[in-house]
Amino acid sequence: MRERDVVVIGAGQAGLSAAYHLRRAGLEPERDFVVLDHAPRPGGAWQFRWPSLTYGKVHGMHALPGRELTGADTGRPSSEVIGGYFARYEEEFGLRVHRPVEVTAVREGPAGRLLVESSEGTYATRALISATGTWDRPFWPRYPGQERFRGRQLHTAGYPGPEPFAGLRVIVVGGGASGTQHLMEIAEVAAETIWVTRREPVWREGPFDEAAGRAAVALVEERVRRGLPPRSVVSVTGLPLTDAVRSARERGVLDRLPMFDRLTPTGVAWDDGRTVDADVILWATGFRPAVAHLAPLRLREPGGGIRLAGTRVVRDERIHLVGYGPSASTVGANRAGRAAVREVVRLLAAPGTRQREPLTA
Repeated sequence: MRERDVVVIGAGQAGLSAAYHLRRAGLEPERDFVVLDHAPRPGGAWQFRWPSLTYGKVHGMHALPGRELTGADTGRPSSEVIGGYFARYEEEFGLRVHRPVEVTAVREGPAGRLLVESSEGTYATRALISATGTWDRPFWPRYPGQERFRGRQLHTAGYPGPEPFAGLRVIVVGGGASGTQHLMEIAEVAAETIWVTRREPVWREGPFDEAAGRAAVALVEERVRRGLPPRSVVSVTGLPLTDAVRSARERGVLDRLPMFDRLTPTGVAWDDGRTVDADVILWATGFRPAVAHLAPLRLREPGGGIRLAGTRVVRDERIHLVGYGPSASTVGANRAGRAAVREVVRLLAAPGTRQREPLTA
């Protein structure tokens, strides 16, 4: 068993922000804290984004603390641009991320420690910063007849870009930014596209300023304070009306239909008798927080979420969630990493807290 003062799980935006601020607070990588990441290489969830999502199409990528991302080619895939940026960041600040390491569970341990069980062994830690994000938990809604549909079904997490949909009839489900991006790309090559959403899309005119951002984050934060499952920040900001979006609306690409009631072997159907045939259904239905590793600690509230005070889990002051709920955006992740470390440092220095013995190996 290896002992550390802090274990950080995840090396995306939030995890690297936390690791950076741990170093600034005087904690040393390997000796005092360790960062575990299950991805094969640097880049967080960005490394898995589809090739056609170029850096110029990314909505609101915020730089990591201490190092700006400058001079990036807007025509390159975001996975390459941001993956390379994260790799240079880890090296510059000596963050020494362990990867690929799969964390399977976090349990109560001896002497007030948490035991972090992973594919490279067990860590005993005084504090935990969980920055696992949502990419590993795509949300697939369930509808009657789903298993009988003879075409292809896939989720945003497996979206390969528009080329494989050439000449096909495609239904895109979901009213978020990913859904609209997929739809506009696929419409260029598909035989037919249909857009289906549960709610009428809300379009946002003009710049998204700081006040609007704070208001959106506050709405998500209130749910987290009440112990409810968080909604994404994007879900309360509306969809930006870019020039590309305006053009797609004028061409009818973004004409939306209400959510269908069931799937058929050849497509989808509504209870009013309407049917649409399709070859592919693309579920752009978002993601849920990846927190299954925390299940042994029983942190969920009756409402289904994990209640937070800032980034701290109300049921256990040793645990902080960053990149969860209100800190799921890139700018929110940076702030959450700093806030979590501030509280972790106070916890480690608190009178009466049992100090970790020096490591012998």
